Amino acid sequence: MSLVIPGIMRMRDLGQEVVGLNQVADFAVVASRRRIFDLPVCDLDWDNALTFVNELASLPVGQTSIAFVNAHNMLVMLRDDSYRYVLEQNLVLPDGVGLDIASRVAHGEPFPANLNGTDFVPALLTFMERTKRIGLLGGKRSVVEDAAEKFRRHAPWHEYIVVSDGFFDPARSNAVAAEIGRQKIDVLIVGMGTPLQEKWVAEHVGPQHARLVLTVGALFDFVSGTVPRAPRLVRAMRSEWLFRLALEPGRLWRRYILGVPLFLYQVIRHQFGRKERVLRAEPQQLPQRRIASPDKLAS
Repeated sequence: MSLVIPGIMRMRDLGQEVVGLNQVADFAVVASRRRIFDLPVCDLDWDNALTFVNELASLPVGQTSIAFVNAHNMLVMLRDDSYRYVLEQNLVLPDGVGLDIASRVAHGEPFPANLNGTDFVPALLTFMERTKRIGLLGGKRSVVEDAAEKFRRHAPWHEYIVVSDGFFDPARSNAVAAEIGRQKIDVLIVGMGTPLQEKWVAEHVGPQHARLVLTVGALFDFVSGTVPRAPRLVRAMRSEWLFRLALEPGRLWRRYILGVPLFLYQVIRHQFGRKERVLRAEPQQLPQRRIASPDKLAS
């Protein structure tokens, strides 16, 4: 399945100006998404997702912002319309078992792959063979510096630039964005937490700053080793959230103890609500087609 080039070429054939790669991405993967809570989420497998994102990062114009969305992100989106609006402008990838549950309920099958940022970003850096300037923004200074060093060992053919930690004064946002532009970044990785990171990127980062932007939450904590990841077996059982809860109960108990049942409730509520909307929808009358009289056709 061709994911990128046909869509881009068609936009050019139609004479449309390619303003930003978010528009290109939206056009190119329209047949490879499924809606979760009315938000389009890509349903690509690992190989196609890596190929697609690599192509987007290599294009000479515009910009694509990628958000990795899990059950917590979805709950935030359901109560924050401005966050929903930002996500609708992003290329959204599914993260975690919660999205699979929602997909099974709404579409009868899980997503082809768990494209969580913690695994996807390192895989993408390895997949991109051409040298890129990778900008890192977010987390504590020591943490993001350690993450940059780990990335240098992981994929040493790229250049890694720590733009800033994530605790700068919001009044300095324009200065931070200017530094991103000055560094001529190709791929910007932003880890400042949801929904701050997605909103900050939408407001301050444009095509002149980076071709590809990845908002990654706590990725730098995991890559640096500041926060350990769950053992491979636990991840294979899709239970990493339980490991994180045991590790940081004081910070995460609301997200998981309260959030998981609330998410399941919202999945069921939305599914029944969708069915009711379909059943109640009045059939629309098809527009009447005007047919020219025989004498006009003859003339």
